[in-house]
Amino acid sequence: MDRRTRPAEPIVSSHLGYLLLGLGAGSAIAALGLGLVMVYRASGVINLAQGALGMFVALAFFNFRETGDVTLPLVGLPASFHVLQRPTLATALAVFIPYGLVLGAVVYLLVFRPLRRSPPLAQVVASVGLFLYLWAVAELRFPGEVMIRTIVDDSGLNVFGRLVTSDQFYVAAMVAAVSGALWLVGNRTRFGLATTAAAENERGAVLAGLRPDLLALGNWSLAVCLAGTFTILAAQITRLDPLTTSLAVVPALAAALLGGFRSYGAVVIGGLVLGMGASELTNLQADHTWVPQVGWQQGLPLLVILGVMLLRGRPLPDRGALAAVRFPGAPQPRHAVVVAAVGVPLAAAAMFAVGPDLRSGLIASAIAAVISLSVVVLTGWVGQISLAPLAFAGVAGFALVRLSAANLGLLAPVLAVVVATAVGVLVGLPAARVRGMSLAIATLAAAVAIEELLFKWSWFTGGVEGVRAPKLSLFGADLSISAPGAEFPRPIFGVVCVVVCGAAALVVAGLLRSRVGVAFLAVRGNERAAAAAGVNVSQVKLMAFAVSAALAGVGGVLLAYQRQSLSVQSYQVFVSLSVVALTYLAGITSISGALLAGALAPEGLVTALSGSTSSSTTQFAINGMALIVVAILAPEGITGVVRHRWKSAAIGRSFNRAEPRAVLKSEVGG
Repeated sequence: MDRRTRPAEPIVSSHLGYLLLGLGAGSAIAALGLGLVMVYRASGVINLAQGALGMFVALAFFNFRETGDVTLPLVGLPASFHVLQRPTLATALAVFIPYGLVLGAVVYLLVFRPLRRSPPLAQVVASVGLFLYLWAVAELRFPGEVMIRTIVDDSGLNVFGRLVTSDQFYVAAMVAAVSGALWLVGNRTRFGLATTAAAENERGAVLAGLRPDLLALGNWSLAVCLAGTFTILAAQITRLDPLTTSLAVVPALAAALLGGFRSYGAVVIGGLVLGMGASELTNLQADHTWVPQVGWQQGLPLLVILGVMLLRGRPLPDRGALAAVRFPGAPQPRHAVVVAAVGVPLAAAAMFAVGPDLRSGLIASAIAAVISLSVVVLTGWVGQISLAPLAFAGVAGFALVRLSAANLGLLAPVLAVVVATAVGVLVGLPAARVRGMSLAIATLAAAVAIEELLFKWSWFTGGVEGVRAPKLSLFGADLSISAPGAEFPRPIFGVVCVVVCGAAALVVAGLLRSRVGVAFLAVRGNERAAAAAGVNVSQVKLMAFAVSAALAGVGGVLLAYQRQSLSVQSYQVFVSLSVVALTYLAGITSISGALLAGALAPEGLVTALSGSTSSSTTQFAINGMALIVVAILAPEGITGVVRHRWKSAAIGRSFNRAEPRAVLKSEVGG
């Protein structure tokens, strides 16, 4: 019998039963939140890869129970090595608790310790790179379903007339016990008190003879071990999926914010409330037909995060760091008009001269470059770390489809960009009060919420089947990408993409040279100093969000015309993270960096030229690893390194030319 046709149950027991069904998921959220707090207090890093680390440990654990093989996460090493023929639960735990500890230590030593004095942007993108890398490696290492064996007793209990499995209560009790243990360690042991002292004043901790690096190493090891252990325990309650489990970091961030990134008890309560609240929302969707069948559960953390940020001016506690940090330099664009006047016609001519593969690569690169420009403006020039560029692109793409159905002609793509701009401004409202890591948390949550609430709304996006995008036409002329056989994609559509990309680059270059650009850089450098100089900081931030969302919207419209058929998968969150990653890798503070990011994009020009046949998953793993390396060794990206090398070489040539003349002059004068 369908749930909606059954006799009405007592209201209290129905709702209470569903609330209790969310204890397991809430416990996993709380455990991830505890790890986030430990890592932040010890090293000042908001680890967006916390869920991905727990996911990989859990998948490796269950794979070990079936095969006896220990899976290694590092590409280049053997995928696994054999340990036991018939692992038991005890032997598996004996192997994988140290596995989690070692993985946490390796991640800190290789990735985040070298970034301890880097700007928040470098730390955010390194954690994004680690997220992408672990997700991609998990997809490669575990291509099939991993057998999930029961660990905690899951016998049924009748609670207020609702069948609730006992493992929900066991896991909740365990996470509460861990929270109490962490509180005792933090307040009654030398290790915990030293960690607190280093978090409050790192310089003072060093002068007192403490070792902040060792404290951070210990906390990272414990945090990753904790994430892996509770992901293992929760796997029999919630689905263990590489992407879904990795994105569990979003509600965990909400729980950590509720605890002020300080209180372990408040984090646990927040995590349990979020898990139980998501379960109750599922109940409401099942009971009431008027509730849209979208991911309200994934939108709940965004509401919590926005609420915390609106109520608290500083949702993250300050940490006493050893040194102040700065963003990479933002070079002034030179000869932009000349470069565009030469480059755009050449690229347009290439659309007619090259084959279909290279033409497809050029089109994909031009579209990706426009979206990357949105990242350069907002994050590179204003310092507002946003992880949702593709969410704004998706809003414009789906809005284009709906607006085109009203026969608005050329007005449809314009209005679609306006809609994306409006959504960008709404998402940017918290930027009036916060920046840096706090804003990265808010925009990541917004990207997940937009995907679950808006992109899974069947009226707007067509649901699972998706929707067909309209053909591009101008004054009756067909400019669409469609063509039969080897003529696809049509060169004329490529010309449109190249012209739009060139125009966007010129607009952005002019923006940086204007007074608005000066205000952008002033806000990025020092908000208080900018305000003292008469800059309206909040207005500048919202303006940057509007410009960025508009550029992403333009890219989203072109992407819709290019793909022809749109679905939820067209604008997923991990692809949005990849856009930010590639832009940082190429150079997040320069227009040339955005253009290079477009060339490096999946299915872009570099892929077409190299003839690469590697899967997109492998490319995500490579991009994630490259992003981590660049964040550590070259925070200004590839274009920044090239620019500095060019300047150094130019100075060397000038010095070599000037030196003989100086010697001759001195000899004559002598």
